[in-house]
Amino acid sequence: MNKIDLIAASQQLPTAWRSTIVGRAADAQIKLLQMNADAYPDETHDFDEALFVIDGVMHLKIGGQVESVTAGQMYIVPAGLPHAVAPGSYGTLIIIDR
Repeated sequence: MNKIDLIAASQQLPTAWRSTIVGRAADAQIKLLQMNADAYPDETHDFDEALFVIDGVMHLKIGGQVESVTAGQMYIVPAGLPHAVAPGSYGTLIIIDR
């Protein structure tokens, strides 16, 4: 598998906030998910996580602040940092992690 139409693949996802692995590169997983207006609860990882918004907007909650990440932008969440997604986020998100 070399070429992936991420937008078309995201439209086939049955449930928001449930990621699916669409590929691997080096030691990283590349996951695709659809965001809806619901919030996503706090989580913490023991690895860095890249959150790349393909379309829409993600309102990322980190340290009591909300950072809006829009289409074409990526936010790298360092390992060990609690983060959540605030209500009102929507669109397509790529997650790159281990």
